[in-house]
Amino acid sequence: MSTEGDIREFLASRRAKITPQQAGLPAYGGNRRVPGLRREEVALLAGVSIDYYVRLERGHLAGASEGVLDAVANALQLDDAERAHLYDLARAAAKRPARRAKRRGPLPGSVLRVLESMTNSPAFIRNGRLDILAANRLGRALYSPLFPDHATKTANIARFQFLDPRGRDFFPNWEESVNTTVALLRTEAGRAPHDRDLTGLIGELVTRNEEFRTAWAKHNVRLHHTGRKSFHHPAVGVLTLDFDAMELPAQPGLTLTAYSAAPGTPEHDALQLLASWAATRDQPLPTDHNTRETTPDS
Repeated sequence: MSTEGDIREFLASRRAKITPQQAGLPAYGGNRRVPGLRREEVALLAGVSIDYYVRLERGHLAGASEGVLDAVANALQLDDAERAHLYDLARAAAKRPARRAKRRGPLPGSVLRVLESMTNSPAFIRNGRLDILAANRLGRALYSPLFPDHATKTANIARFQFLDPRGRDFFPNWEESVNTTVALLRTEAGRAPHDRDLTGLIGELVTRNEEFRTAWAKHNVRLHHTGRKSFHHPAVGVLTLDFDAMELPAQPGLTLTAYSAAPGTPEHDALQLLASWAATRDQPLPTDHNTRETTPDS
């Protein structure tokens, strides 16, 4: 879809979520033909003319000032993620450089050493497309269904979730997980509208998965810094862990996500079970030095 189309549908979808009562406007009798606010009501709240707001909602954000964008964001009661997304769409409309530079080359050895030093927490580094670029031992153990031995492609969380039959079982809180994954990809699409790999991934998922297509059409975005996430691990069972996601300042566009559990909780016990499983899995096959091949002459 074009940037203009993304702007139009994003603003219309946010407008549909705000009732006149929520916006502090009088609610007159009679049937309203649109859900949420009318364009003229948003224009009134933002302090711009109706014609100008209609032009903005049609996708013409290129010339909008920061003051106008803030006024529209306030009128639509956008949260932090939605406000940032509006600015990203305005940058894309103006064909200004994205906020995030495209990362090239391998991860620095110092970053990988930090990742591997996190021995008690599953952790991984991802990009905005949800490719897992690196993971420590517990991270690979937690996401083991994404890392089959024969894999030649980079593991991608969204592709696994929507296109692999095991995805629905691995993410037990399915609806919440779907909304989070799609919102993260929608957020990244606003930041990097010309990323061909991202566009290709989204096109593949929209074409092949109805649930993704439905969620994508909602134009929801979100920030994903901290929270709790559940997994149904094939060897350990259900794990519900706290997570913290930290952007890497020296590696624009990359995020380090680490999972943890409070000591003395069932979640901590499950995490220790995962660590034991990972240690067992990583051990080499035992060799019986007392056994050797024999020949008839032995």
